[in-house]
Amino acid sequence: MKKEQKFAILAKLEEMYPEAKAELVFSNPYEMLVATMLSAQCTDKQVNKVTPAVFERWPDANSMAEASVEELFPMVKSCGFRSKAGNIIAACRIIKEKHGGQVPDTMEELTALPGVGRKTANVVLFNAFGIPAFAVDTHVFRVSNRMGLCKADTVEETERQMTRLIPREKWGQAHHWLIWHGRKLCKAQRPLCEECGVKGLCSYAAKSMKNEK
Repeated sequence: MKKEQKFAILAKLEEMYPEAKAELVFSNPYEMLVATMLSAQCTDKQVNKVTPAVFERWPDANSMAEASVEELFPMVKSCGFRSKAGNIIAACRIIKEKHGGQVPDTMEELTALPGVGRKTANVVLFNAFGIPAFAVDTHVFRVSNRMGLCKADTVEETERQMTRLIPREKWGQAHHWLIWHGRKLCKAQRPLCEECGVKGLCSYAAKSMKNEK
């Protein structure tokens, strides 16, 4: 696919999702970090159900550093594995000890925290600090490759190709366009190509609709 066509797809996505933003509810970097860690293999909707009580009991990294897995896990059990609770507490202990209780704002420092990979770090960098970053989750990986914006076998390569394609100042917004598109139309099992505003530009839609004729 030519670059011009890729740029046209991105422009259309921007037009379709002007209000696209993080759906996790947070009010500071600490809350963004905890919510994002809980959201792995879990829906944002479910995370938003449990975090108010968590943040009321442990309002910052310093207080969370004093929590135990036995206290935290029952409150976040619906979001997945016990290891999430352990990683959150361990990360907050490091934040307390090494960063004065403040969530760090660099990729290197964030990914040094237990349970924090590039995706989580990129989400925190953009949403909590406004630092240009492009996070690749399952939606972004699927949609970017399916539509022909990139051709990559890994999330790391997807991030590399997409950040070369997209202007740096739009990395974070583009991440949200692709997530919203993946949730609303470009679904994993049955993409709604006929309803999609990008169908005239998308490689997958062209092949899919041709095969259905």
